[in-house]
Amino acid sequence: MNLFRLLLTLLCLLQVGSTWAQTLALPQKVNKSLQKTKPNDIRDHIAYLADDRLQGRLPGTPGYQMAVEYVTDQFKKLNVEPAGENQTYLQQVRLRRAHTASATLRLHDAAGTAETLNLGQDFTIYPHPEQAQATLEAPLVFAGFGISAPDLGYDDYAGIDATGKIVVVVRGAPASFPSTVFSYSTDLMTILQTAADHGAVGVVVSSASPGSGLPNLQRGITSVMHADGKTAFSRTFVSDQIKALAYVSHTTLQKLLKPAGLDATAVSVSLRSGVTASAPLPFSMRLAYSSSYTDFDSHNVVGRITGSAPQLREEYVVHSAHLDHMGIGTPVNGDSIYNGAHDNASGVASLLEIARVYSRLKPKHKPKRSVLIVMVTAEEMGLLGSAYFAKYPTVPKEQIVANINTDMPTLIAPLLSVVPLGAAHSTLEEQVATASAHLGLDVEEDPEPEQNRFIRSDQYSFVVQGIPALHIKYGNKTPDGRNNLHLLVQEWRPKYYHKPQDDINAPFDFEAAKTYVQLNFLIGYQVAQNPQRPGWKPGDFFGERFGRKE
Repeated sequence: MNLFRLLLTLLCLLQVGSTWAQTLALPQKVNKSLQKTKPNDIRDHIAYLADDRLQGRLPGTPGYQMAVEYVTDQFKKLNVEPAGENQTYLQQVRLRRAHTASATLRLHDAAGTAETLNLGQDFTIYPHPEQAQATLEAPLVFAGFGISAPDLGYDDYAGIDATGKIVVVVRGAPASFPSTVFSYSTDLMTILQTAADHGAVGVVVSSASPGSGLPNLQRGITSVMHADGKTAFSRTFVSDQIKALAYVSHTTLQKLLKPAGLDATAVSVSLRSGVTASAPLPFSMRLAYSSSYTDFDSHNVVGRITGSAPQLREEYVVHSAHLDHMGIGTPVNGDSIYNGAHDNASGVASLLEIARVYSRLKPKHKPKRSVLIVMVTAEEMGLLGSAYFAKYPTVPKEQIVANINTDMPTLIAPLLSVVPLGAAHSTLEEQVATASAHLGLDVEEDPEPEQNRFIRSDQYSFVVQGIPALHIKYGNKTPDGRNNLHLLVQEWRPKYYHKPQDDINAPFDFEAAKTYVQLNFLIGYQVAQNPQRPGWKPGDFFGERFGRKE
């Protein structure tokens, strides 16, 4: 380590104060309750939630309702107070699954020549969640990755006019972007919102990789709806301004770029290096499509552990985990029930055991702030339940100070180190460091940043509402000193992730699960005890975009 880095490290330690340097001084009553966490209790929750009787916990089915009833019953047994709507444990989430029923796309070049593209071969169109019939005709403009980040020295929209136009973008981000910023920038919702902010009326997405296919939309796109039929949240619809979202093949992308003197492969290289290649395209496009809908209700389950300090008990630390999974699907080795034991019965079980730790404490020993235990629906459909709760919580949004999310921690080996996804963006990093040190765990960087896990789980829903959030995943440390746990996970993932084989008989390390429960409890407990709210780090990318302005 050179002198500059050494001085920088020392400065950082001084800035965060004694919290990092000292062992967590946990009250005796709290420590005693925490030590009573039992691996078998975690296993029992998972065994029930991942049982075949629940049919994979698909929202809108009796199996998901059984999971809701199980959590509600556990909350009652653990003296967790109802914190949903109308003095219940439930928050209604209205879901709409939309399919594209028919679609046409015609290109008009500068000479007026028209060409009709083939649906399913050249293009596909995402269904509209509100309009059964929709049309759009507008000129095209190429907007690179569709990113506008002047603060990072990159802006695809600089020098082009997207107002009233359909923007054509390729998925990706400059290689220089940090992994979490890369993930945010390539999120389809970000691309759509950026286009809308620059006056676009439609978005056409493609891949710069030759041979890449079109997305499979046969299962439909699910959104959350308000009672009046307007969209409450969608990952593929941001406003009435963007009237169509289409995806075109690489061959079609080349056809659009070539008359402007652009080559898709060369453009991709340029964009990845941080050099924009935006330009008007000599085409207009006419899209017409229809959408069909299936509406159904689901629920988030919300419980409260009331804080002990009158001046802070109306502020909340949220522990979240998704309750749903994928239901019944394509058989694999003769099994068609996608039980979701790891994903995410294990996360739900962790939260129930955090609630059990609190249940053993008398009111005066509870933390100063209140704690919400939130089991969300429709994560597998696009983080929908958490997005709805974070946007329309059952408590005042401005009183939520932090989110600690739990999603498929993949507890298949001893837990010796952890990766706190998202913590580096806020002062939550301090609580993670202290809690990890208390349990003898190392804190590491993400060993698989290419997995984009920061935006693929429910903590991201809280981040975009300006709430500091994190998600603890496994680290790489192993008992044999090879420190290559990610290699074991890479072997595990294709066998169990989103497969029917993810049931109670899948590999589990329930001692690791116990440690995981204790770690997440300690992080949340510290936040709930600290009179100072967590905050975004100065100049942080997400804090600047979403943080609450004083």
